[in-house]
Amino acid sequence: MKFFKEFRKQEVLVLVYRIFLAYVFYQIARFLFWYFNKELIKVDSVSDYFSLSFHGIAFDTTAILYVNSLFILLSLIPVIINTRKGYQKMLFWLYFITNGIAYAMNFGDFVYYKFAQTRLTSAAFQVAKHETNIGKVFGASIVQNPFVLIWFFVLMALWVFLYKRIKITEQKPVRLIPYFILSVLCLCGITVLVVGGIRGDFRHSTRPINLVDANRFVKIPSQGNMVLNSTFSFFRTLGTNNFKEVHFVDQKFIEDNIQPYKIYDRQVTNRPNIVIFIVESFSREYSGAFNKDKNIKDYVSYTPFIDSLAGESLIFPNTFANGRQSIHGMSSVLAGIPSLTDAFTSSPYSNQKIQSIVSICNDLGYDTSFYHGAPNGSMGFLGFGNILGFKHYFGKTEYNNDADFDGMWAIWDEPFLQYFAKNVGKTQPFMATVFTASSHHPFKIPEKYQGKFKKGKNQMHEPIQYTDYSIKKYFETAKKQPWYNNTIFVFTGDHTNEIYYPEYQKSMNRFAVPIILYSPNPEYHLKGVNTEEAQQIDIYPTLADLIGYNKRIRSWGRSLVSDKKYPAIIANSDGGVEQFIIGNYIYRFDGKNVVGIYDKSDLGLEKNLADHLNTPETEKGKEIAKAWYQDYMDRVINRKLN
Repeated sequence: MKFFKEFRKQEVLVLVYRIFLAYVFYQIARFLFWYFNKELIKVDSVSDYFSLSFHGIAFDTTAILYVNSLFILLSLIPVIINTRKGYQKMLFWLYFITNGIAYAMNFGDFVYYKFAQTRLTSAAFQVAKHETNIGKVFGASIVQNPFVLIWFFVLMALWVFLYKRIKITEQKPVRLIPYFILSVLCLCGITVLVVGGIRGDFRHSTRPINLVDANRFVKIPSQGNMVLNSTFSFFRTLGTNNFKEVHFVDQKFIEDNIQPYKIYDRQVTNRPNIVIFIVESFSREYSGAFNKDKNIKDYVSYTPFIDSLAGESLIFPNTFANGRQSIHGMSSVLAGIPSLTDAFTSSPYSNQKIQSIVSICNDLGYDTSFYHGAPNGSMGFLGFGNILGFKHYFGKTEYNNDADFDGMWAIWDEPFLQYFAKNVGKTQPFMATVFTASSHHPFKIPEKYQGKFKKGKNQMHEPIQYTDYSIKKYFETAKKQPWYNNTIFVFTGDHTNEIYYPEYQKSMNRFAVPIILYSPNPEYHLKGVNTEEAQQIDIYPTLADLIGYNKRIRSWGRSLVSDKKYPAIIANSDGGVEQFIIGNYIYRFDGKNVVGIYDKSDLGLEKNLADHLNTPETEKGKEIAKAWYQDYMDRVINRKLN
């Protein structure tokens, strides 16, 4: 058809070639980055190298599309003069100025990775603005490492040469209407591809990839820096880094009042297995066991099995989450690291050695594994799990039966928990964490269970019943396993979800999740109700205590079952301000000043007492809040989390 003769085939193919060149040179930069740092980044074989390089393509795609979005737009926008020499010369300079700057970021990391042991991030701005000798440092680096600069110019010259090898010949459109229509359609299609490339893929269940995701594909955490490229890590952290060192108190005040290290001396001869359930969106609101004394009018529980299990367990009905998203729950529960205004797991500092319940169990000879029924890498779990040191990861790929996929997020909870119950325990003692998935938007349950559960008052009430039922079926299977009787089970939620009762609409109760400690073995004395404030970051030191880890524990949380009573400091963030429960008050802290003080019974944060409350307790509470924040920033930024 004459209509399609106006399709700009030559321009599209040349554009594809030019973008392809960027991929080639990013892979060359990856090789050189590894070569300059091969002592720090161990790669066992050629196949391992190619595997890491292959997985790096996703991160290269995001970086290349970030840098070349304007170039792509101007290459395809129908302005008729696109093929003229002057227009093509303008595109040439746009292409190489933007790509040259972005490419140079990677070459800087050839040298500075040895010192920072992380890829370039926007945190570099925080370092640079406090230095007056950046020019001298840069000059000295060039003198000391001339081959880095030489390689950069050689490769850029080669890139220019290859770019010019294929040129566009000048053409004028004959039929303008088809020219514009086909150009717009082509531009729309490529825009969709660009958006998908920047995000990482097109799946609904995947949030945009970030630095943690690089660790999905590695054997050791340092390899994550090889999967990444510096352009990606810089742009992904640009404008998101609120991690800054502060100084409010001296170190002795921190040691005396924050006590970031704990030691427990429980003697354990037969170490228990550990099973940690991080239940998707499990708010305390949904479970009757945690609302008996709340006096909520017309309250209905939607977790009958959990309620019955809680009656045989040690429960904490005043527990708070330390973050707002699923990945925050993982870092809080397993590593005792809460997420403040900016999440640690998406920060420039996430890829570092971290002491956690995983590392402690590894030290004690446990077999450690993580289970999540979503596509492997969803939510960043695989990457962060590798950072923590899990020996095994079991996801949708390992489950290997897409007939049980819910079509959106993951394998339905019931079959995946059956898989979990039967797959663990081959080596004992073991520590296994499972992250459920079905109690989540779009709030569906399997077709075969339609009508089995109450619809409830909001969309979460039906799927949380399905998850509760799935956990019940899990226990029916687990009880038949040889490892069951010497196992400690922990239940908590990653974060909250839809709210119905006014009690849980209160600001602090938006973080209201449960903690349940259960064991069929009476030796662990895990029964009763503890009404003290607790938080997700208490789970890690509690389990370290219960399994008899008698060495120093790095944790802002505390054991909930020890006679040694470290002070409780509950910490989380609403996304703009940090929040602490200390003693009898709630403190809101903006990174510089305490901007709110509330009675801890004022969970709605309705009455700010800061302006007219000046007691010794609140004055010290403000200092403790600042000291906690100071220690958190120091440990995260300066890599003291081990």
